[in-house]
Amino acid sequence: MEYRGASAYNDDEFFKNYITRRNREESPNNIIEKPILLELIGNVEGKKVLDLGCGDAKFGSELLKKGCISYDGVEGSENMVREATKNLNGTEGQVHLASMETWNFEADNYDLVVSRLALHYLEELKVLFKKVHKSLTDNGKFIFSVQHPVLTSSTKSAAASSSKTDWIVDDYFNSGVRIEPWIDKKVVKYHRTIEEYYQLLKQAGFMIEDMREGTPRPEKIKSESEYNRRMRIPLFLMFSCKGD
Repeated sequence: MEYRGASAYNDDEFFKNYITRRNREESPNNIIEKPILLELIGNVEGKKVLDLGCGDAKFGSELLKKGCISYDGVEGSENMVREATKNLNGTEGQVHLASMETWNFEADNYDLVVSRLALHYLEELKVLFKKVHKSLTDNGKFIFSVQHPVLTSSTKSAAASSSKTDWIVDDYFNSGVRIEPWIDKKVVKYHRTIEEYYQLLKQAGFMIEDMREGTPRPEKIKSESEYNRRMRIPLFLMFSCKGD
């Protein structure tokens, strides 16, 4: 069975394993992607935030503690929404059970739209990017991370080993479906080149202010061998965009 979008997280076994894996102190999401994303986001005081594919909304809870005045998380998994509701309890944050594609983007409403490692689950981004652009206030920003295209084009290596030492990059310029073995399940993701992400953002009206590939920082990784392994291949691609 192949899982699409948020459906994998409604599998109770997968969800439990994912939460355990995701909350590891040494998770690359925590030691590589998150610090860079927070750097790109900067000061959130007084801002209204929308989080697409918010997961358990722990990130939203953190943004609220940093001073954002409102937080809307959009999440398609019922299991994730229940977890997010617990994490946002007692805050100004809300989580909404909806897919990113069907969410009603209110025009000129958000100062910041964020998305962490969710957009590579979507087949169509062109329309979504335009909706995000429309939803931003003047000087609003869209900041997101996705799985790096080098990884989404190396599924042969993912199928061979869960702890890889070499990566076979193939079929890079052909965008589309990739079936990735992940936490003992098969998950559908969509491969796009860096160029394609860039062009889609420009076509939607965004000005790209910054782009990062998640260069590992030695002070964040305890093991020298793990640091050396993480220096071999990019895991994440991040964009910081401003409504033009």
